[in-house]
Amino acid sequence: MTFGQFIAILRARWMLALGVLLGIVLISVVLSLTLTKQYTATASIVVDAKPDPFSALGYPSLVTPAFMATQVDIIQSDRVAQRVVRMLKLTENPQIRQQWLDATGGEGSMEVWLADSFQKKMDVKPSRESNVVSVSYKAPDPKFAAGLANAFVQAYLDTVLELKTDPAKRYSSFFDARSKEARDTLEAAQAKLSAFQREKGIFNADERLDVENARMSELSSQLVALQAISAESVSRNAQATGASADRLTEVLNSPIVGQLKSDLARSEARLQELGSRLGDSNPQVIELKANIAETRLKIVDETRRITGGVGVTNTINRQREAQVRSELEAQRTKVLHMKQVRDEGAVLIRDVDNAQRAYDAVLARLTQSSLEGQATQSNVSGLTVALPPPDPSFPNPTLNLLLAVFGGTLLGVLAAFIREIMDRRIRLVEDLTVGLGIPVIGVMPKPGSKKKGRLAIADAQRRVIGQLPNPAK
Repeated sequence: MTFGQFIAILRARWMLALGVLLGIVLISVVLSLTLTKQYTATASIVVDAKPDPFSALGYPSLVTPAFMATQVDIIQSDRVAQRVVRMLKLTENPQIRQQWLDATGGEGSMEVWLADSFQKKMDVKPSRESNVVSVSYKAPDPKFAAGLANAFVQAYLDTVLELKTDPAKRYSSFFDARSKEARDTLEAAQAKLSAFQREKGIFNADERLDVENARMSELSSQLVALQAISAESVSRNAQATGASADRLTEVLNSPIVGQLKSDLARSEARLQELGSRLGDSNPQVIELKANIAETRLKIVDETRRITGGVGVTNTINRQREAQVRSELEAQRTKVLHMKQVRDEGAVLIRDVDNAQRAYDAVLARLTQSSLEGQATQSNVSGLTVALPPPDPSFPNPTLNLLLAVFGGTLLGVLAAFIREIMDRRIRLVEDLTVGLGIPVIGVMPKPGSKKKGRLAIADAQRRVIGQLPNPAK
């Protein structure tokens, strides 16, 4: 179809197209005037990106697309809608109850029926660029629409707070029971440790063990020193009981032995002098020999006495060594026993520490859950309050008229073309040429249009001549 044919059809069928357009416009105007007016009230809420201090550790970032979608689902949930019904006490209204009876025959729950009807007229739209969610409600009464929008927002805020505090309260009850058990376990462990300390007589096991360890170290040092002294005394005692007792240090350093040896030397010198001068039978020589023999006996006695003291000293040193060794063994046994007791006590102390840590952890969770269960605010807050709208949102006469004009124009054109297809007419020369497949010789002009007629005939003749076969060919 050419543009000329399109215009020709519209010129021929313009009354039909205009009639369809006017009819649709008239229907739109009538509907705009007769339909019940609907008012839409909108309230908004904002989701805070920062959680409360108690939940910040577990939920560092709350506002995500999934979180926002969850909030929309909560607003549209039956729980929020039924909460609105309970908040407004609509079940106590006799008129609404009669409507419910007429609609359902008394079957089901009136609260559920009202909640379903409210949900159908509510619209929730989250913002794409922010954390704001808009809650809209449509109703014939603007005040009722605003009241329901605000009621849905308030019910949602209460529900969010309830969803937050209810699990915290249940956790609080759970941790309260666990804290009592942990406290009982801690008290039992402490009582067991106290009984063990009383039984063993231990007040500060580590301090007492340090003292006993120091004493054992001291005894060990004494034993080492006594072993060295005892070894020396054994060696000296062997020398004292042997043939070289007179070369013992104590004997050599003894003043008595020294004096006796000096007297013996002088006596022997005098004996030699008197013996060479007086002879062995001289009474002085004999007396001097007796004195020398007596002096030698004294030296032997004195040496025996001194070596006997060395033996006594050796015996004493060995006894002291044996005594210190026995004390060291006893002290070692005591320290080992104390270590064993300390290890047993350490197990009890660890039990007490573990019970204390478990109790502290449960008590901390109990405190946190108790505080969360007592929260009065959530991370969602109301942003704007819905007000009664002054103008209805439906129907919109201006928009309806524009849509009617646009749609009526399209339908009118479509109706004209459908009518043209059903009742096809020849309106242009092209219609004959295309429809019948024969050339057009001439066109009768309209009355009062000779010039146009002649031009049309000449144009047709040229077309016919152009379509005739060429004789040269």
